[in-house]
Amino acid sequence: MPVRSLRSSVLVWPDARRVRAALDEWAGQLRTRHPEVVAVGCFGSYVRGDWGVGSDLDVVLVVAHSDQPRVRRAAHFDAGQLPVPVDLLVYTAAEWRELVAQSDRLTREVDWVAGLPPLPGAPNQ
Repeated sequence: MPVRSLRSSVLVWPDARRVRAALDEWAGQLRTRHPEVVAVGCFGSYVRGDWGVGSDLDVVLVVAHSDQPRVRRAAHFDAGQLPVPVDLLVYTAAEWRELVAQSDRLTREVDWVAGLPPLPGAPNQ
């Protein structure tokens, strides 16, 4: 989250390098604690380079499988240590393959920071 400058009441938003370093560390720890996580990626303003004060970090997790509905999956992963708010989307490997098969745009827009997601036609993981 934003922090106060030492001698001012002005809030300072973390820069993209700090956010990316925190994401890399978080992704590594996450995959250690949750072996079902196949891949961690980010997309949106931090990847495009047009982030600004108030920007959230858009993160996608691909998990091997899940019994939970998609809307509840993110609650199982604590992103509180990241320095900015996070919009976390969690897909199963099968769901991710379907999405990519429908639009290869996803493969161009996501910057994978840990692991690699399954591709269409790949065997189930």
